[in-house]
Amino acid sequence: MLRCTTLHPRALFMHRAKLLHRGVAQLSHVKVPPTITNEPVKAFAKGDARDWDLLRASLLKFNNAALEVPLVINGKRIYAEESGKGTRAVVQQVNPANHSQVLANVTQASPEDVSSAIAAASDAKHAWYSLPFYDRAAVFLKAADLISTKYRYDMLAAVMLGQGKNVHQAEIDCVAELADFFRFNAKYAEELYAQQPTNGAPGIWNSVEYRPLEGFVYAVSPFNFTAIAANLVGAPALMGNTVIWKPSQYATLSNYLLYTVLEEAGLPGGVINFLPGEPQQVTEQLIASRNFGALHYTGSTEIFKQLNANIQSNLAAGVYRDYPRIVGETGGKNFHLVHSSANIPNAIFNTIRAAFEYQGQKCSALSRLYLPQSKSDEFLADLAGTLAVPDAKFTPTNTSTSAISGGDLHGFVGPVIHERSFDKLAAAIDEAKRDPELKIVCGGNYDKSKGFFVQPTVIKTTNPTHKFLSTEFFGPILTVYEYPDAEYAQVCKLIDETGTYGLTGAVFARDRAAIQTANDALRYSAGNFYINDKCTAAVVAQQWFGGARMSGTNDKAGSGNILSRFVSMRNTKENFYDITGYKYPSNYD
Repeated sequence: MLRCTTLHPRALFMHRAKLLHRGVAQLSHVKVPPTITNEPVKAFAKGDARDWDLLRASLLKFNNAALEVPLVINGKRIYAEESGKGTRAVVQQVNPANHSQVLANVTQASPEDVSSAIAAASDAKHAWYSLPFYDRAAVFLKAADLISTKYRYDMLAAVMLGQGKNVHQAEIDCVAELADFFRFNAKYAEELYAQQPTNGAPGIWNSVEYRPLEGFVYAVSPFNFTAIAANLVGAPALMGNTVIWKPSQYATLSNYLLYTVLEEAGLPGGVINFLPGEPQQVTEQLIASRNFGALHYTGSTEIFKQLNANIQSNLAAGVYRDYPRIVGETGGKNFHLVHSSANIPNAIFNTIRAAFEYQGQKCSALSRLYLPQSKSDEFLADLAGTLAVPDAKFTPTNTSTSAISGGDLHGFVGPVIHERSFDKLAAAIDEAKRDPELKIVCGGNYDKSKGFFVQPTVIKTTNPTHKFLSTEFFGPILTVYEYPDAEYAQVCKLIDETGTYGLTGAVFARDRAAIQTANDALRYSAGNFYINDKCTAAVVAQQWFGGARMSGTNDKAGSGNILSRFVSMRNTKENFYDITGYKYPSNYD
């Protein structure tokens, strides 16, 4: 008699791996669903009552009490008080719009936990990559569906409260882009696996195997995009790698919710290990491991440089068995160049969005603006008028009547992420008030009495090489330089030579010759270049994202290229003919 039994997910995972090892698991060549498209972004317009009601219910859920966030190693949750060698540290994640509100108490990894995560990643590796692609892809395809349906409003609430986003910014991040990464990566992986040698000789069969990297992947995710965190861990895991994930302490709430969704979608224990902790201690221990195989990083340029140096030093010292892959996306000092032929209202509205959406805390955010003298006064007057706050003093809890409001559920801008960022931005604004080469056109106020609020601030400089045009502030500060109309070609060269980044940029012009001049001169100034559109908001599969120079390794998230960085190819040649001697025709007597 046949009996039906239900296996625990971990047991089922191991059982299927054993079947595959015996050669019976791959019974068909499957393709990902042909209907994969970009996830629609919900508008949350005034009349969308049901969406607002569901969102408010989720916001109440997270507002009621702080969440206890554990480590997750090999599928096991580890809380601070469970340590056998004393209590682990706990770090609080607060609401940046109301810093007295604690959203999460986050357990921090000890050195022993880091060692356990390395062991877990190693132990889970073979069973995970031995699964058919169908099974690995199914985890991420299902997670995308869970995010866009069952957990949509919880994800939005976690990101809005924890990372200071308004609902639109949260929707395009933790729902649409996140789902797009998981779905399109599955499509790109299928296409990559299908790339095989096309030439051969009679009696020869050539094939290529896309092996996962031999060691674990260390994923370091930033505070500003939950979708980036999803791609940092999801892209290598989809290709059969195991991952150790250190989330930003300022995004742990949404990142942990994402991890639980992956578990519900069928992710086995040990494949992705969730490891909040003190960044330097965790990182030094992980990159010192012989099993370190790759760094997948988004964050500070200076930290990425230091990690590169440390990894290369370890490589030279013989720590690793392989050359670690280093994949990183860091900062930008992104530009808008306005030509005298531009549609000025279009350029103004795109400038506001690019500079001040999510408080300028996008690596692609606009930070420097170049205006022709013939249009500068008109542009800046209209820009300042659009940004104007009715009150003489910027009060972020009472600005709902302005076009740009902060600390409000329906506002355009909100708080910056933490006090360190606030203090840096406030200091820059104060410096601008003192510097004779700088003039504040509008904004210039800040307030951290309740939350970390900085008013959108536009600063004009008379110095084309002023440090405000090359320093990345990562906040709502926009620096403007006015150039003579006849020097358009020269200002293109100036933009290219100012600073060390090369992430995003845009030109606004109707004149096609002006567009082509900028396109040629700024070829290496931006990995993502926009024409009559803002320099932010690349969409997965539409605008592959990444920049070179000091903006990163330009491996293009949102494309298939990123997946190739997490595989190591092996070619196999099988010969069906036997040879009858060792000599070639030229070896005659």
